[in-house]
Amino acid sequence: RHNLPFINIMNKDGTLNENAGEFQGQDRFVARKNVVQRLETDGVLVKIEDYKHTVPYSERGKVPVEPLISTQWFVKIDPLSQRALEALDQSNSPVFVPDRWTKVYRDWLVKLKDWCISRQLWWGHQIPAWYAVSETQGEITDTTPFIVAKNEAEAKEKATAKFGNDVELARDPDVLDTWFSSGLWPFSTLGWPDETKDLEFYYPTTTLVTGFDIIFFWVARMTMMAGHFTEKMPFDTVYIHGLVLDENGQKMSKSKNNGIDPLLLIGKYGTDALRYTLVKEVVGAGQNIRMEYDRKTDESKSVEASRNFTNKLWNAARFVMMNLEGQTPQQLGSPAVEGGLELCDRWILSRYNQVVQQSRNCLENYGLGEAAKGLYEFIWGDFCDWYIELVKSRLQQDAEPNSKKVAQQTFAFVLEGILKLLHPFMPHITEEIWHTLTQTGDERCLALQAYPEADSSLIDADLEQQFELLFGTIRTVRNLRADADIKPSVKVTAILQSESEKERQIISDGGVYIQDLAKVENLTVTASLDADLGQTIAGVVGTVQVLIPLAGVVDLAALRAKLEKKLSKVEAEIKHTAARLTNQKFVDKATPDVVQGARDALAEAQKQAEILRDRLKVF
Repeated sequence: RHNLPFINIMNKDGTLNENAGEFQGQDRFVARKNVVQRLETDGVLVKIEDYKHTVPYSERGKVPVEPLISTQWFVKIDPLSQRALEALDQSNSPVFVPDRWTKVYRDWLVKLKDWCISRQLWWGHQIPAWYAVSETQGEITDTTPFIVAKNEAEAKEKATAKFGNDVELARDPDVLDTWFSSGLWPFSTLGWPDETKDLEFYYPTTTLVTGFDIIFFWVARMTMMAGHFTEKMPFDTVYIHGLVLDENGQKMSKSKNNGIDPLLLIGKYGTDALRYTLVKEVVGAGQNIRMEYDRKTDESKSVEASRNFTNKLWNAARFVMMNLEGQTPQQLGSPAVEGGLELCDRWILSRYNQVVQQSRNCLENYGLGEAAKGLYEFIWGDFCDWYIELVKSRLQQDAEPNSKKVAQQTFAFVLEGILKLLHPFMPHITEEIWHTLTQTGDERCLALQAYPEADSSLIDADLEQQFELLFGTIRTVRNLRADADIKPSVKVTAILQSESEKERQIISDGGVYIQDLAKVENLTVTASLDADLGQTIAGVVGTVQVLIPLAGVVDLAALRAKLEKKLSKVEAEIKHTAARLTNQKFVDKATPDVVQGARDALAEAQKQAEILRDRLKVF
């Protein structure tokens, strides 16, 4: 501001140089104290006071980051950033997903200052500049003239013309900024500046997938470099995903030593489980996810859940293949709509085509997390928990042949489709199962098969809604059986009452499934109830009342005695835990975790007691 000379008093090792006078050679931290002491000795120190300010620290060096005057190379940024801004403003290129990152990208381009591209590192692309050291006694100084050229031969030619034949050159030891080199990546890897076939075919590409934390460092550098050197944006779309954070919500880094080694999780849970967890947890584009992880045991609840999902798929696939009698999906043929499909076959085919449609829509709109969740719910819930149970009786040796064949066809068709749908998320287990299912050996890969397409003619939303009522009824009957301690081997009578004719029709049509899965021997569907049904236990699903007569099924006196004994035990536990919590010595001396544990145990016991009292009212 006042045209004063720039005087550097610091050596690169943090000691003071000859410009520091009597303090030369001292470390900067030592010198600062000595300067204060000298001021005090000279009687010119007015006062010392504390104040707070921000001091940036290096994560690697663990020391303050301080400015140092030095010679660096810069790129004039305006021509580069303006070209990238023109592409964004005139043709919305590139498109950011989600769109909110467009403003961030644009703001960075507007606010960019000239770019320092030189780095003092041991490796990298060396700066294309040569110093005429013969002009400054063989050394590189602040006044040594330099030549910028494409290569050493060109530099020698330019220097000779300017300084004579005896000129001696030394290349600048600095290297290019990492992001400068990375910015050249989209086209330099394809043979640029030569007009290669790879460059013609692959450039520009369609989609860049990256994290939001390097939009400025990398994405903007690539668009600026590409705009300048190729006059094209390097990609059409930039998909911004979230970051995988550590268990404390911190970004993983080598400097912080908080990285989670994926190989430990892979060794414990499998590659597919870890991969699926990371995709499934990314609910929406750009959302960070915290990795649930215990460093003491290398355990992760979320990855463990995905491992359980792989086990579920594996066991379901084994069950299906055991019941195909050695036939492949191709040998069995696809289930024909006119070929005797039963109600549950039509339902699972409707659900399957719904999830195919949903998965394709999600993937086409970068919703990988939503697609993974939808597949999880369909495979675990609809296919494994319901359809497999619904068709088991049709796979028995004495089953009606046509019904059995249709069940096998539907089973095989849906399983093969599931493997294709899930393959991008879990490539290893799906590939393994697919080869066994289709008996192809190593001839063809699942990865090369076409992704399934939905058959909208098989989607029946009304049928799916009907099955929700049937499943709700089955759950209610099962819960009532559990409440009454009815043994699984004992079949019961169930009365289903609804004033809705439509609901009664749905229940009647699916009555065989209720009887099969809820162990019901006699099923009655009625619009009204008889006055005297005797001792019953009841529940409700929607507007359907579910009743199970207990006469001849449950020993009510024994059941009541059992519940009373259990309630007495829980009440004793409540009394003991409450006494501990009212004891001030326990509360003061115990750790907070122990006290909280006692409070949680008391709340759980009180809830159990409430449930038991409600059950005793029924019996």
